[in-house]
Amino acid sequence: MALSARHTLHCFALQCGKSPTAKIQRLLPMKPAQPSFFILIAFIGGLAIFSSTLSKTPVLPLFALSLHATPAEIGWIVMASTIPGILVSYPAGALSDHLGQRRLLLASLVVFATAPFLYLLIETAWQLMAVRFYHGFATAIFGTVASAAIAERYTADRAAQLSTYSSVTIVGRSIAPFLGGTLISLASFDAVFIACAISGVLALAAGLLLRDHEPRPKKKLELPHFWANLKIVLGDRGIMLASLVEAAQYLVFGAIEAFLALFAASLGIPAWQIGIILGVQLLSIVFAKPLMGKVSDRVGRRRVILPGLLLGAASVVLLPYFPNVFGLSVLSLLFGLSFATVTSSTAALVADLTKDGRYGSSMGVLRTVMDIGQSIGPVLTGFMVGVAGYGSAFTLLAAILVAAALMLGLLLRDA
Repeated sequence: MALSARHTLHCFALQCGKSPTAKIQRLLPMKPAQPSFFILIAFIGGLAIFSSTLSKTPVLPLFALSLHATPAEIGWIVMASTIPGILVSYPAGALSDHLGQRRLLLASLVVFATAPFLYLLIETAWQLMAVRFYHGFATAIFGTVASAAIAERYTADRAAQLSTYSSVTIVGRSIAPFLGGTLISLASFDAVFIACAISGVLALAAGLLLRDHEPRPKKKLELPHFWANLKIVLGDRGIMLASLVEAAQYLVFGAIEAFLALFAASLGIPAWQIGIILGVQLLSIVFAKPLMGKVSDRVGRRRVILPGLLLGAASVVLLPYFPNVFGLSVLSLLFGLSFATVTSSTAALVADLTKDGRYGSSMGVLRTVMDIGQSIGPVLTGFMVGVAGYGSAFTLLAAILVAAALMLGLLLRDA
């Protein structure tokens, strides 16, 4: 029976003037990306980002305050974890294009697993800054390479897949503020860091199951080729513009992440309620991002990004006028929706504009520019809070989002 079927297929192919193998390849659909990869990378990302977020939201500014850090020092402490992103995001992305993504992802997971134990030894603000710097290498490498891996495997529904992955990782971000605030109130800062360590070690264990998408050519990565790729990406106006918009969004996000907790604390709001204020923001991101990713795939990137930037500006500028748990929670939720709307499209836009399969290099540049923005945010806000108060600081952050919207609207058409 099998021989008869094979003979029939052979004859049919010969009549069409093609080999049986070519005919089979034409008739069969293209092999899709392995669904197990997306499930595994999302699971690992959820654990890793949960561990990272638990160490900083709302724990980091409150822990820094317990070490008698000044507002300016807190800004530098928050900034410390984003500096590695500026230093290694592009090299990590370029290396993943050459060596494969698995090695880089495992290197980042080692940092996720070891950094939480160092928090248990901290006694000064400067020690906290050093540990945050080391911890920042984990998110810098993992975020760049994981995004490149997904962008490489999925094309038609790229924004939806990137947004869904991001939302899964943000589940970890969403749980972390509630758990962190509760552990601080019921136990201690050490209990929070032990929970971070458990999650980081589990992420590393799961990461050992990862496999590369396809073998990479076994040749040395030469510096001229390395810098040529960087020059090509930096010379693309669309990629740089999308990266600057994401940098503006993350500048404001990093500032709100650090100083909304301190603003709430200055109003006498307890730690567990501060966890709720920040937690609803992250929950809104979880549910909104996949939806906005699908909308972006359908209607275009710019039509999604612009309203998101303007909504974010409105929610930030209104923060000083609602000095209570309910008002801050509502505005925090709206800011989360705006953040989800913008970031559901920026990474996908960069991937759309990427040429010759340089996804790692493009995502590395995006993450580098983004981390520059996220680094500036807390320092700028800490300075403004010290000089002019929270109202002026939040107004400046809103103006940055409006400027980003104007820049995108005037200079870039949909990819």
